[in-house]
Amino acid sequence: MGNTAEVVADYVRAAGGRFVFAYPGDPIIELMEAMRAQDVEVVLAGREGTAVFMAEAQAMVTGLPGVCLSTLGPGSTSIVNGVAAATWDRVPLLAISGQIDAGREDVVTHQVVDHKLLFSPVTKWAGRIEPRSVDTVMRKALRLAVAERPGAVHLTGSAETFAAPAPDNAVTPPPLGGGAGGVRVHRTEGGPDPTAVLRAARRPVLLAGAGATRCGASDALIRLAERAVAPVVVSPMAKGVFPEDHPLFAGVLDMACNQVLWDFLAGSDLVVAAGFDPVELIRPWSLAVPVLHVDTTPNTDQVYPSDCEVVGDVSASIDWLADEWRGEPRWDERDVAAHRDRLRTAYYAGRVAGRLNPTDVIDVVRASAPAETVVTCDVGSHKLLVGQGWQARRPRSVLMSNGLSSMGFGLPGAIAAQMTLGEAPVVALIGDGGFTMAATELRLAVARQLRLAVVVFCDGSLNRIELKQRALGYPSTATRLHDIDLVALAGSMGCHGVRVSSAAGLEKAMAGLTGPSGPLLIEARIDPAQYEAQF
Repeated sequence: MGNTAEVVADYVRAAGGRFVFAYPGDPIIELMEAMRAQDVEVVLAGREGTAVFMAEAQAMVTGLPGVCLSTLGPGSTSIVNGVAAATWDRVPLLAISGQIDAGREDVVTHQVVDHKLLFSPVTKWAGRIEPRSVDTVMRKALRLAVAERPGAVHLTGSAETFAAPAPDNAVTPPPLGGGAGGVRVHRTEGGPDPTAVLRAARRPVLLAGAGATRCGASDALIRLAERAVAPVVVSPMAKGVFPEDHPLFAGVLDMACNQVLWDFLAGSDLVVAAGFDPVELIRPWSLAVPVLHVDTTPNTDQVYPSDCEVVGDVSASIDWLADEWRGEPRWDERDVAAHRDRLRTAYYAGRVAGRLNPTDVIDVVRASAPAETVVTCDVGSHKLLVGQGWQARRPRSVLMSNGLSSMGFGLPGAIAAQMTLGEAPVVALIGDGGFTMAATELRLAVARQLRLAVVVFCDGSLNRIELKQRALGYPSTATRLHDIDLVALAGSMGCHGVRVSSAAGLEKAMAGLTGPSGPLLIEARIDPAQYEAQF
């Protein structure tokens, strides 16, 4: 008979876990040892807050639950933001925190926080690990984390619990696939058939979201778009679910140039919301256009009304709509191309000749990086341009927090993505504000000799907020950043660094991405004037 920690580790390993990301403490020593014994590597992050972002990024690229560990008290409170990010980003995550033993939890105050109260508002479930029920708890936690819509689960266990013997049961992990089986149609009483709604539309637009990515709906989206000749708009966290070099690709909603996208949608006569999750909306939904809701879950958000819903696996649902399609092509591809030209013009608005503009950074990095590159993006003005301008060709190749939109994700996310993917090149595109939140994680990238490029957009500002202060006629208050020599900082951690202030300099620096192994930090000194023109 093994102990409880071994059962937990067995379930993590059976669920595909190769890494767990942690910052250790007394109550989880036994659990970490059990992970090590099961060939699940316990990766030491610089702090708990970056460990949970690493686990989230691992889940983003695999679709399986990422796992992070923390100790009690300040360890558990430090992961709350990342746990909330996974829930609002719809990413499966299992967070496990140590705790004092249950017999003393109600009477001891030192480092004791009520985890049930702390994590219930930001998770799908906050549970407790006990020896007699550990099998059931682990199955429930893993299944709930991946079930639609995915999110975080938090479990609490004490040192005594992890060391205690557990029943000798076979490890039987639950199904961990995403999506939802079958295709079910829900409509208002006497409402129309969804296939008839689609056939009646003259200018339908597909709006694909993260639910389409989770269900592997890329082929189905391409099939329906090409059969109907209907353009496809995607949400930021769904970038790549429809190839962005396809002639029917029409842009990314609520990133840069968002008015162009909203005008385009307003000019349609039907929006087919395929796995689109309103959690990503920055601007309130104000379209008067009818919506056909296609998702794994019913339209319970009611951000937009929909007279009929197709509920089930998004890929199967879109395939069914494609099978039932009848009629002539709905759009002329020249009209979609003209829209993309308008979008491109708006995207490059505000460029300053002779300076390194934010769009220059995106263009140079995209052109220099191999086609299979995975990019992570932090939060800030640069994210809105990356979200629109980085051309994604496959799902799960652009990782960002856009549900909670939490700063500090970009660097730890890139590290975990590179560790998980192995040889695939990874680039982190980060603002200087987001970088300072996680800069010391470069040490981990160096220690593991990760082939990682970290490109920092340096303008000395928390630009999004500073622009809003300026628009209100207020001075910049708490939005200016002290200058840091990032090249020297990188060097102090054994990381190669280079400073650039031109597109040519950046092209030269990016050549190092295909050179010797090890991370590369690029301090890109940008002119932020383009942000003001954009936003």
